[in-house]
Formats: sequence, structure tokens, C-alpha cells
Amino acid sequence: MLPLPKKYFVTAAAAEGDTELTAFDGALLKARVGNTNLLKVSSILPPGCVYDPELVIPEGSLLPIAYGDIICEEPGTKIAAAVSVGIKKDSFGVIMEFSGKCSREEAEKKVSDMVKEAFRIRGLELEEIKIASAEHVVEKIGCAFAAVPLWY
Repeated sequence: MLPLPKKYFVTAAAAEGDTELTAFDGALLKARVGNTNLLKVSSILPPGCVYDPELVIPEGSLLPIAYGDIICEEPGTKIAAAVSVGIKKDSFGVIMEFSGKCSREEAEKKVSDMVKEAFRIRGLELEEIKIASAEHVVEKIGCAFAAVPLWY
């Protein structure tokens, strides 16, 4: 059984690449998670998980992470990715992610609205929302990435 993560941060970045994979890799590097092995998780922040914006993840780690990303090969297209974390201090939290051909503001509104709805349907009081987002206009092959890395 895996232990519950104790720390998290929110991050977002965008990058260009010669291929879809190198665009994605560049965005991961800019978002401070590029030298880890991502283990995509769904949308629950464990109870007691502490926000640590300076958290450094050891290279090569298996990293639980909730994320949204978009890769696009249409020059001139605006793309964005965003994540939000809804927090209730004495409970678990909820993470939402979104990516699309839109502006940063549209992506942020979408994840904010989704986390508010997630709290409403759970009957929980939302105390705080943290958001990270990235916007990019594609030159050749672009990637926008937003994530909530979870750590021990």
C-alpha cells in the first residue's frame, strides 16, 4: 500500500518542441517535474496535505500527480492548461484540471467552477482555492501543462 502524500504544490508551464513528446517534456521541465516519472492520479488531495511551493522532488522519483495538458501542431493557435485545488482545512481537498484551445483566463474559470461544483455536490464548505495555469501561442508544436504534484 502506498503512503498518503503529505505535501503538494501547484505548477504550470508551456513549451515548444520539434515533436509532441519534446514539447511535453519541455513543459514538464519548466514546471519543475520533468526529471521525475509521473504517476497520473485523479482528483483528491489527501487530508492534512500541506502546500509547499518550494518543494523539490528528487530526480527519478515516482511522482503522484494530477495534471491537464494539451499539445497542438496548429501554428498561431492559443492553448491553455489550468489546475485548481479546493481546500477545506479539516478535510480532504479536491483537484480539478482542464486544458483546451482557449485563453488562460478561460481555463482558470473552468477549473475554478469545477472545484466549486465538486465541493457543492460533496456537501463540503470550500475555504480556499489555489490555481496554476499556462497559456501558449503555438509556433510549431506547443504544449501547455498544469499540475498538482503530491509528495511524501
